[in-house]
Amino acid sequence: MNDKRRFKMRAWPLLVIGTLAGFSAPVAAAAERPIVVELFTSQGCSSCPPANAYLNELSQQRADVLALAFHVTYWDYLGWKDPFSLQTATDRQARYGQRFGDGSYTPEIVVDGSSGLVGSYRDDVNKAIAKARSAITTEADVRVVAKDGKVSIDIGAGQGAAKVLLVGFDREHVTPIGRGENRGRTMAESNIVRSFRPVADWRGAPVHIDQPRPDGEEIAVILEAPDGHIVGASRASHPGAS
Repeated sequence: MNDKRRFKMRAWPLLVIGTLAGFSAPVAAAAERPIVVELFTSQGCSSCPPANAYLNELSQQRADVLALAFHVTYWDYLGWKDPFSLQTATDRQARYGQRFGDGSYTPEIVVDGSSGLVGSYRDDVNKAIAKARSAITTEADVRVVAKDGKVSIDIGAGQGAAKVLLVGFDREHVTPIGRGENRGRTMAESNIVRSFRPVADWRGAPVHIDQPRPDGEEIAVILEAPDGHIVGASRASHPGAS
């Protein structure tokens, strides 16, 4: 039995089947932006540490990638409650699973909202990142500034429409695991998502958005098209930070 099939069986209550949504053709990039790589993982999943290690490397070594670790909730009832699990992460993965037709499983990596792969299959994910880079879609420039407990977001003019998603994430946590499938391990994990929420709709015209700072040490903004494809992304700058 292959790894992906095993993961899907372990997460069987969340399996959802849907049809693959069509994507619009890429347009010329307004500016270089990072490719968004989302890992759906859990500290309760024994098959996840290799994918976590890979995401750690992406977050530390590749400035052209925005790597985000979404900790899902459906492993929390199997011996170890992941302290970073979010229902928002579970819901986001379920939407991807419905669109891709492969349900929810761990570890899964979604590249730029367009393809889902087993997160520990580095070669496959690297190829997907390269493919996304060669056909990158950027509908508008995104500028994000975090200062004094607030976040200022400026999105330029462009084509199409997108949801503006505000992400807060922590750079790294080291967690001793006391129970469950990873009992006895100490897990170092990077770019753990602590908050994720839509804050506005963008419809092609320039827009300025002010928001309270979300939970998390670092901040990013993602533009997600109606078909789920990522069409913009930027990390926040921190003026005055030491």
